[in-house]
Amino acid sequence: MTDIKYCIPIIGLIRLLFAFYKSYWIGKQEKGSEKMQKIGVAISDGAMAFLKAEYSVLVYFVIVVAALLAWMNAGKDDSSALISVSFILGAVSSALAGYIGMKVATKANYRTTHAAKTGLEKALAIAFTGGSVMGLAVVGLGVFGLGALYIVYENLWGWETIQSASKIINVITGFSLGASSIALFARVGGGIYTKAADVGADLVGKVEAGIPEDHPLNPATIADNVGDNVGDVAGMGADLFESYIGSIIGSMVLGGAFIPVFRSMGYNATGAVILPLILAAVGIIISIIGTFMVRVKEGGNPQTALNIGEFGSSAIMIVAFYFIINKFLPESWSFGGIDYTAMGVFYATIIGLVAGLLVGLVTEHYTKLGGKPVLSIVRQSKTGAATNIIAGIGVGFESTAMPVMLIAAGIMGAYYFAGLYGIALAALGMLANTGIQLAVDAYGPISDNAGGIAQMSQQPEVVRQRTDKLDAVGNTTAAIGKGFAIASAALTALALFAAFMQQANIKSINIADPKVMAGLFVGAMLPFLFSSFAMKAVGAAAMSMVEEVRRQFKEIPELKAALSIMKKYDGDESKIKDEELKVFEKAEGKPDYKTCIKISTNAAMKGMILPGVLAIGSVVFVGFVFGATMLGGLLAGITTSGVLLAIFQSNTGGAWDNAKKQIEEGVEIDGYKYEKGGEAHKASVVGDTVGDPFKDTSGPSLNILLKLTSVVALVIAPLIAVKDAIS
Repeated sequence: MTDIKYCIPIIGLIRLLFAFYKSYWIGKQEKGSEKMQKIGVAISDGAMAFLKAEYSVLVYFVIVVAALLAWMNAGKDDSSALISVSFILGAVSSALAGYIGMKVATKANYRTTHAAKTGLEKALAIAFTGGSVMGLAVVGLGVFGLGALYIVYENLWGWETIQSASKIINVITGFSLGASSIALFARVGGGIYTKAADVGADLVGKVEAGIPEDHPLNPATIADNVGDNVGDVAGMGADLFESYIGSIIGSMVLGGAFIPVFRSMGYNATGAVILPLILAAVGIIISIIGTFMVRVKEGGNPQTALNIGEFGSSAIMIVAFYFIINKFLPESWSFGGIDYTAMGVFYATIIGLVAGLLVGLVTEHYTKLGGKPVLSIVRQSKTGAATNIIAGIGVGFESTAMPVMLIAAGIMGAYYFAGLYGIALAALGMLANTGIQLAVDAYGPISDNAGGIAQMSQQPEVVRQRTDKLDAVGNTTAAIGKGFAIASAALTALALFAAFMQQANIKSINIADPKVMAGLFVGAMLPFLFSSFAMKAVGAAAMSMVEEVRRQFKEIPELKAALSIMKKYDGDESKIKDEELKVFEKAEGKPDYKTCIKISTNAAMKGMILPGVLAIGSVVFVGFVFGATMLGGLLAGITTSGVLLAIFQSNTGGAWDNAKKQIEEGVEIDGYKYEKGGEAHKASVVGDTVGDPFKDTSGPSLNILLKLTSVVALVIAPLIAVKDAIS
């Protein structure tokens, strides 16, 4: 029991080595034609340029915050200046996870395209392996970093006294703050980048010029493909990395309260503290097993293969958790007037795991192709963009009901079995298979890129059909992943909120207190203000992108000539005559992709600052000026409205996106045929364009807001708790 802590960082390191092996395997796969490689390298260069620009800005933020943390906590009995080391390590781990995931994803995309020439099985293997590297890196870095810090701080201060135990727990929370800070900027910045490019590519390319998506004539198409990676690989990775770390640390903080009780029972005093780390480490091993379950034969369904990996690993995890929890916790104990049992903690963990999967399935229902909600939007696209948008908003509002009911049921069930510690373990249970979940999520943008590269490199129709099949599944996994991320954010925020109350010595929050009431209202408003900053940034960036694409279409003669031929045949390249192909040969290489990439990058850098300042500054201001109780009200308001708004935006945008795709595939409803190029299609493109920043910028970024505000509150809790006691 005393030596098992040394296994935790070792397992994290093994996971990282396995990720590097997977990356090496991808690098050995065939690269495809020279044209594929050229496009793939352009996407990779754009993605790396974005990360370089983002990290060069964030390095100053990390240095300043680390210095402030060291100064504020130096010489404290229950904290230490070493919290800045934890913060830096958390920030570096989050940034490194994004870098590794992005590097491998942009290496896998054109190899997936080439593999699709021979069959679906190999293409899925490369795309999923590329995604699994992101999942492996996230959980590997998280467990390695936290495990190493746990060992170092335990050796420095030990768990013998309440004061030393509080010091270890307080200092280790800095790791979560570092991860959350980088996650916010990665999510907001990546979301602004991808949607600026997507809106420009869609509005000018599809609607105005009438050319297919990912067409090489479109100057924004490379930036659009880069955006898929910075938003859905690096952004989603940072999001789930933050949830993963937050749920572990929230559980550790709450478990720290049991140390005196366990010691008086003659049991392992730190069993409830180290348990979350052990569960996360075991989750790593099981996620690796899950990656080997994902297989598909030619003609098979990739969705089935991914489901086997995800649900199969979840089933194994349930069995493993039963034995681990009963090993590290006593059969029963009492604390704070509540009776706890090891089996109660186990049930709470399973509740979290099941709730996460169910929220993902509900999200799929509201956003999937062929589903009733999406078809209702398709039907109302017949009469124009206005009715399309009204229908989408209606679906989005409705979609909040069931996930919130499931989250509420999960909270009540987890609390019933194991109190606040149960809620924290429910969040961890939901995130225990983050490795495989993130692998499935990151698979989506790789498949999307593969389809785009197939289009741009003019591959045979069968290649595009195979990549489209992978991409269609990727859209579903992305929707499920967003639902999963929101549910995990809600439970993680609650776990961190409970940890904040414990550290700030708050027994309960009375909503009749005017300070708390004011905090609730201000907190409920913040997610709306936060979303407005993100949406405005996307709008301004999209305007610049649209103007740039229009300029190139107007001022570059070769592009202008090629587009006139495309318009002549309504975008159907199969009708183009042989003598007209020379015009397209002259246009090849003429679009200025780099300028579009620069527009998206600059917009992302500017747009991510204000939301970050709002998220961190509001908590620090309220906490130090008005005290811990008002800050508690603020966090409650942010969590409640933030969860609802995140679900609404993500599902609305996903439903609009698939309504457009449904029309592009062709569908007949009530005797009316909806197809590409018609008025209903144009209306659906407008709806999808409105929904893009909902589902890929402000919606997902709210997940980070929920957790970051709670983490900031947790880190400053000892300081404002002392302030409240003095005042």
